[in-house]
Amino acid sequence: MHFTPVQMIGTQRSGSNLLRLMLNQLDGVSAPHPPHILERFFPLLPAYKDLTNSENFTQLVTDVCKLIEFNPVPWSGVKLEVSEIVSRCKEPLLTEVFRVIYEMRAESENANIWICKSLVNIRFADQLEENGVNPLYIHLFRDGRDVALSFKKAIVGEKHIYHIAKQWKEEQEASIKLAEIIGENRILKVRYEDLLHNPENELQKICRFIGADYNPVALDYYHSEESYKTAHSGVMWENVEKPVIADNFNKFKKELSSEDILIFEQVAGDVLEKLGYSLTFPHSEEHVFIEEEIQSFSEINKQLKQEARLKSKPEDLEKRKNLEMHLQRIQDSVQIKD
Repeated sequence: MHFTPVQMIGTQRSGSNLLRLMLNQLDGVSAPHPPHILERFFPLLPAYKDLTNSENFTQLVTDVCKLIEFNPVPWSGVKLEVSEIVSRCKEPLLTEVFRVIYEMRAESENANIWICKSLVNIRFADQLEENGVNPLYIHLFRDGRDVALSFKKAIVGEKHIYHIAKQWKEEQEASIKLAEIIGENRILKVRYEDLLHNPENELQKICRFIGADYNPVALDYYHSEESYKTAHSGVMWENVEKPVIADNFNKFKKELSSEDILIFEQVAGDVLEKLGYSLTFPHSEEHVFIEEEIQSFSEINKQLKQEARLKSKPEDLEKRKNLEMHLQRIQDSVQIKD
């Protein structure tokens, strides 16, 4: 079977689960909830040393399969056999493990298009290109100030507005640069607000791009089993069991402080404008953040992360416990070897 790989890129909290669930409704499309294979395992590769050693590579594949087993939103209907994954990899590379696992999931659903919605994979686009995965890219973007508001409420991610703005700016700039490098025929820009206003039009555009047949059933995503599993796997995703919330934008104007909005625009205002968003403070003086300010922001950020975790529902934390212990064990083995 010939597969069409599709990678969403951008910044999390931009409606990627909504879009994933819509596309997952279509015949021939497989869009599972991502275990963030590349993000979590690229930093851990030193634990496996030489991957041309078959035992080391098999251990890597085993650990990636365990990650999927611990994913907060379960992957059902596919049996991931380590030996089969190893045999299907063209080279002993993490990107190959990633590709083969998504292909096997697609096969289990009789699909020839697989979609990874781990937007953070924009950081690994070079490896995806160099190692021959060569996916089509969907650059999904949302007003960064609304992204910041969403991150502030989530169990995951940065919490201080400076750190969120910095991350958003870097990931959006990387997505824009990728389009310049590989050509716009392999990357499609999708604005979250447009998806809310006219989902059918945006979905038809995406289907033409990835080679899928559009079906209005995509708009009925919130009745699907996958939406139910996702919504009941964490507070962050509870909205995916509802129809499109057409006015779910510009919430930052009421819920972020003027100081937070100003800091975000001082950090990332140029990218906001490049993506078509208007600034709240267009005439503010340029500000260069000094080391003392950034250090203060970092201390507050760390504290806010701890508070977010303490406020999280015990069941949400429990679902992540085995996953975090699994990754920590691998990380500890790196430190022991060092």
